[in-house]
Amino acid sequence: MVSCSSARPSRTATHYFAIWVISSLETQRKPPEHQLTISPPHYFTTLPRLPLPDFLQEPTDHVPILDVRAPVEYAHGHVPGAVSFPLFSDEERARIGTTYKKVSQDKAVLLGLDFFGPKMSQLVQQAQKLAPHKRVRVHCWRGGMRSGAVQWLLELAGFQVELLDKGYKDYRRWVLAEVARPRPLWVLGGLTGSGKTDVLHALAAQAQPVLDLEGLARHKGSAFGAIGQPSQPTQEQFENDLAAALAPLPTTAPVWVEDESRTIGSVHVPTPLFNQLHAAPLVVLEVPREVRVRKLAAEYGQQDPAALAASILRIRKRLGGLVTKEALAAIGEDDMEKMVSLVLDYYDKTYSHGLDGRAVSRVPTTTCDPAVNAELVLRAVGSL
Repeated sequence: MVSCSSARPSRTATHYFAIWVISSLETQRKPPEHQLTISPPHYFTTLPRLPLPDFLQEPTDHVPILDVRAPVEYAHGHVPGAVSFPLFSDEERARIGTTYKKVSQDKAVLLGLDFFGPKMSQLVQQAQKLAPHKRVRVHCWRGGMRSGAVQWLLELAGFQVELLDKGYKDYRRWVLAEVARPRPLWVLGGLTGSGKTDVLHALAAQAQPVLDLEGLARHKGSAFGAIGQPSQPTQEQFENDLAAALAPLPTTAPVWVEDESRTIGSVHVPTPLFNQLHAAPLVVLEVPREVRVRKLAAEYGQQDPAALAASILRIRKRLGGLVTKEALAAIGEDDMEKMVSLVLDYYDKTYSHGLDGRAVSRVPTTTCDPAVNAELVLRAVGSL
């Protein structure tokens, strides 16, 4: 670890830091042929760095991860559990970039230093609140000058700082590789209202490895799937969360996952994983229609009628005019079983069509009790 006395950068290093920040802000989303290539000074390239596996090893509640990119970058996608700790605000980042393009590099450098200097004390105080034990992990986009400058500042204030080598860009490479990693799966299917997600949770309670795609997507998959759910993540954040959920799961024992279409609300299952899901053995729960109707009516009877009506209208072309009218009337009359029954005809037909050409192991049951059905599907796969 670099000591405080030897870690203080010279004025030249600080000047290069500002140039490097401007370069990274302007180029990180551009194709390689349009990128600037400004090499960081020797001081920043020799800072202690951790490879990604070591960087991710400890829980974030023990050693916080500080993401020093701009807030807009963090919002687009970040390491799960990381804290937004921006060196520049979105507005500052935009102003530096505009000054660099329209005025000059020197003016942009001065503007960057104007922004950075006054907030040094504030950054240290914020870090002290986040990490009272004074140990943090830091990263930016490429592991360059933004994270290097924050590391220097916090080490000067007495923190132990671990820097991610190659930054968030390397983390994203790991995410895509982890999502594409081949692994055995058991896919749990069933018509709408079969309680598949509940069965997954029951399997997890029995120490079975489980991947809950709908939980990660914060959406239940149908036109009604957003009701009662928090806002969905961005596609990039969904992939990040997905990789974090997959990483601790075994690659030799089958992982249970719910049968899904390619899209879950506004996000999509990455193609490599989706292909694995549709090639894996499929175990389909067969729950009687009347049982499914009662289950769904009880669930949606607690929801906002206006949200239910909006969901009906989203699929009105598929339902047809008469069914749409009758379903909306049923909502107005608080007849949830009638509304569910009308809509279920469409969903049952769509899901059954999606099973064509797939090898299916059917598991008949008379209940939606997740514990009972978890035992039934385990027995079914045990006999395959």
